[in-house]
Amino acid sequence: MVDNPIPPVPQLDSAPPKTQLPLKALVLGGGSLKGAFQVGAVMALFESGFVPDSLYGISVGSLNATFIANEAARQQAETGQVDWVKVGKYLIEFWIRNITKPSDVAVIRSRFRMGYNTIMSRFDGLLDNSPIKNLIRSHVNLEAIKNGPVKLKVGAVDIIEGDMCYADVHDPNFLDYVYASSSLPFLMPAVQIGGDHRRAFLDGGMREVAPLRVAIEDGATEIACVACHAKKIYNEKFNYRNLLNLMDRVKDITVNQLVNNDIAWAERFAEREQSQGHPLRLTVIRPTEPLYLNLMRFTSEDIGRMIVQGYQAGTDMLKTNRLASHASV
Repeated sequence: MVDNPIPPVPQLDSAPPKTQLPLKALVLGGGSLKGAFQVGAVMALFESGFVPDSLYGISVGSLNATFIANEAARQQAETGQVDWVKVGKYLIEFWIRNITKPSDVAVIRSRFRMGYNTIMSRFDGLLDNSPIKNLIRSHVNLEAIKNGPVKLKVGAVDIIEGDMCYADVHDPNFLDYVYASSSLPFLMPAVQIGGDHRRAFLDGGMREVAPLRVAIEDGATEIACVACHAKKIYNEKFNYRNLLNLMDRVKDITVNQLVNNDIAWAERFAEREQSQGHPLRLTVIRPTEPLYLNLMRFTSEDIGRMIVQGYQAGTDMLKTNRLASHASV
């Protein structure tokens, strides 16, 4: 009697495809102190259950992204997990406690010193931004962020080469890029990366205001973007004979167009990807009307009001998205 032979194991040409989890990115655009709006919108996102795998920031968005990454890393180190709603609350408390008046961010340089430095070709900005740099240094633990649960990139512009550059937290000069990204042209000094005078950087918002492109290039398939600028600038009153007010206005006009371009490009790209069967979900939260905040004259109440505006805008957008999703099912 011959035993039945054991049937051969079928050979597979390749392993079965694995289900790829979406890579979630939180993209935080520029906007100076209007970043308080961003804080409220981020809180709404975290309350909705959005958990980012990576963070991208430009200008004030680089500050918020860094503080978010720092708090997430702190929680993970202490408890082994991250409560993202608590991260959002931390960010709100940070702004309310630490950004209460103009001198918390920067101080006006003396006219004599500014005039002398200009004549001597050593112009270093109309404002001294040491306060915000000291605030960042005292609240950020880079080693903790490196071991934290989210990736982090910030963008700044090389004013010598003219290039847009992004640095992650493993760059030895990462904090210099954060300082540079939030250093407003003319108002604040250019930042020498690593102390090298051949590498001078300023606000990344000169080239990209909402860093959506780099998030997409890194493979993000679900992106939440918080922009601090409405689609249109309205004809509000301002004193165009005041140098700082005029410079802030010119910056807003330029930045408004840049952020509109950034978002429009990302929306077209997402539509094309989806039409080709490649999942790419994009949610943009931005104010419906321009935000008003005087860089040289604001209070903690102004900051709190803007945080509430951001939270409301985020809640409204997420609710709209949910209704649209249910309607399409």
